[in-house]
Amino acid sequence: MSRIDENRPFVPVRIAILTVSDTRGLDQDKSGDTLVARLEDAGHLLAARAILPDERDQIADQLRAWCTEPDIDVIISTGGTGLTGRDVTVEAHRDVYEKEIDAFGTVFTMVSMQKIGTSAVQSRATGGVSNGTYLFALPGSTGACKDAWDEILRLQLDYRHMPCNFVEILPRLDEHLKRSKG
Repeated sequence: MSRIDENRPFVPVRIAILTVSDTRGLDQDKSGDTLVARLEDAGHLLAARAILPDERDQIADQLRAWCTEPDIDVIISTGGTGLTGRDVTVEAHRDVYEKEIDAFGTVFTMVSMQKIGTSAVQSRATGGVSNGTYLFALPGSTGACKDAWDEILRLQLDYRHMPCNFVEILPRLDEHLKRSKG
C-alpha cells in the first residue's frame, strides 16, 4: 500500500488554479479557495489563479499559456466537468493534453462513489500532461475538490509518497521535446 517515506525531502510544486464559471467571481469562488487553502497547507505554492467563463477556446488558451510558463508545474481547474451543454472544461483539457492520465478519472470516481454513491457517474473529472505540466479538471463543487485533493492529489503531488508519485517523474514529462544529443 501507499505510504509517506519520511526519509525523502518534501518537494513543493507550483500550482495554478483555474475556476470555470459563468456566474462566479473571485469573491464567490469557494471551490478555488478550497484548493488554494489545501495546496498551501500541504506546502505547495500558488503560481497563478484565474476565473474564466464556460468557453472551450478560452479555457484551452489559458491552459496552453500556463503550460508554457516555467513557474507552473501543475494546473488544477474546477468547474465545467458535468453533462450540461455549457460544461466544456473536459473538452478544453483534452484539446491541450499530449497524454491523458486515464486512471485519474477512474480513481476519482471510486472516491466519489464512497461519498455520493451512484451520482458519481455524472462527473467527468480528468487528468493529463502537456508540455511538461500536469493538468487536472475537477468538478465545481467544494466537496468534489476536497475529495480529489485529500484522496488523490495530496498524495500524488508529494515526492515522499511511495511507491511512486507524480513529482518524481515531473522532470521527465517533456523529455520527448528535447533534442537528442546523438
